[in-house]
Amino acid sequence: MEQWFISAKKADFNGIARHFGISPVLARLMRNRNLTTEEEMRKYLYGSLEDLYEPSLLKDAEKGVQVIKEKIMAGKKIRIISDYDVDGVSSNYILYRGLARCGAQVDYRIPDRVADGYGINEHLIDQAYEDGVDTVITCDNGIAAAEQISYGNGLGMTFVVTDHHDVPFVEKDGVRTEQIPEAAAVINPKQEDCAYPFKNICGAVVVYKFIELLYDAFGIGRREAQEFLEIAAMATVCDVMILQDENRILVKEGLRRMNETKIRGLRALIDANHLEDKKITAYHLGFILGPCINASGRLKTAKKALDLLLCTEESACRAMAEELLELNSERKEMTRKGEEEAHRYLEETGQMQDKVLVIFLPDCHESIAGIIAGRIRECYNKPVFVITRTREGLKGSGRSIETYHMYNEMVKVKECFTKFGGHPMAAGLSMEESRLSELRQRLNANAQLTEEDFVKKVHIDIALPVSWLSEEFLTELDMLEPFGNGNQKPLFAQKGFVITGARILGSTGRCLKMFLRDEKGYSIDAIYFGDTSLFFQDMENCCGKEETERIKKGLSSAVRMDCTYYPEVNEWRGQRTMQIVIKNYRFSCKKDIA
Repeated sequence: MEQWFISAKKADFNGIARHFGISPVLARLMRNRNLTTEEEMRKYLYGSLEDLYEPSLLKDAEKGVQVIKEKIMAGKKIRIISDYDVDGVSSNYILYRGLARCGAQVDYRIPDRVADGYGINEHLIDQAYEDGVDTVITCDNGIAAAEQISYGNGLGMTFVVTDHHDVPFVEKDGVRTEQIPEAAAVINPKQEDCAYPFKNICGAVVVYKFIELLYDAFGIGRREAQEFLEIAAMATVCDVMILQDENRILVKEGLRRMNETKIRGLRALIDANHLEDKKITAYHLGFILGPCINASGRLKTAKKALDLLLCTEESACRAMAEELLELNSERKEMTRKGEEEAHRYLEETGQMQDKVLVIFLPDCHESIAGIIAGRIRECYNKPVFVITRTREGLKGSGRSIETYHMYNEMVKVKECFTKFGGHPMAAGLSMEESRLSELRQRLNANAQLTEEDFVKKVHIDIALPVSWLSEEFLTELDMLEPFGNGNQKPLFAQKGFVITGARILGSTGRCLKMFLRDEKGYSIDAIYFGDTSLFFQDMENCCGKEETERIKKGLSSAVRMDCTYYPEVNEWRGQRTMQIVIKNYRFSCKKDIA
């Protein structure tokens, strides 16, 4: 079930259009993305690296630079410890390259997802101590490691934390007190007293800013740090950061450099995925390249991905890129099976009626729990935890909906976990199996969600007739890229299409080509990517089997379709034609017009 809404934000669209030399439609689209001032719109359309915020605004950033500079000058051994996802690998890459450029004696470790779990732990600290490491700098983790860092302090080691995750807190009498690790410096924009204006940067961007300041301290021009922009862009997209403000600028600049990247490992990964002749977009980062980086950390070791990015020998890069591609194919098949098992679990237990879905898949590989949770969330539009059994107990990942702050809700039941952390929309956890039932019960008892929260909301930008579309308009829409979280592709809608033809393309049953005609007689091609059997079943439920069969045979029919869409140009054998990509649909039956 879906509810469709057309945005009704007000502004002087004609005035905005004249000021920026754009169409009123584009002006409306910007206003729909909550841009209100002329400066916000300028930055959105034309923002450049000069518009990025000053790194020194990050609390403890300059303090951390001073600590690291002293350690480098003294020849102390420094170790980087990162997370094992794309953001962690990217952060580690930027830190390692940046510290090495400044002459540091530096190495890196990435925790093993299965053996070590998320983030820095006492085992990794002991290992560093035994290896003669003086200073540990974390990236994309560490803010929740107060105990572990206290342990390391006791060994006489120095810690610098760089992170972007939510800061742990305790709440008493309605007052929250942050629990900050006692490190030499803690650099995280989400600290309450951090003056950095934009809180929603990923771990790789935090370290990018840190390296800019470190380069300042060593007399290296900040411009040199721009060689890391492609990696920072990939991390931003893959960690699902909102593509607003400076994130939008960083990703746009990173994508602009992507096809000409000098990072040989990244180039090899682009080639392995046959993207060498394509314009790389945020979609390619989030759904093609990023998953290959992630696959190494999920199924083997994320060190493989980092080694690829650091590799400079072309033949070795090719071999490593192909290995990551194979691992990602393996991950896809495991995910497909895990998703089927999750649906079966909900059906067999009857728990699909819960407000918060807690799915126990004991045999599922823990590395794909988050992906499966995301798929199930999309299906039910409910918060989802997928929990698996490991040698150390249960581990799990959660994915949420906009009306449920997952991390805060976990804080309320923190006794259920041995370890946890995350964001409003995603989280990770470890726990004892004996508390699984309690977790499900308490999460659902606390949840203030209503049935309204579970209805998928479809937010339409403009009810735009397809007859209005042109290639010039599509070129103008490119100004809105990159698309992603917080800057979705524009969604248009039109009612009352007649389907004059339809055929399934390919062998998977997930691509439907249609030929549409609107109420004024304007015709356009359309494509739908999704479960085509469900598409025709929905049509049959509304209009009956006979009318549905007429559509399949290309005969006139009483079926009418409303749809939301995004326009694009389809190029096939040198021919360019306008088509729409259908995102949502609903049917009606008008037998009097058949």
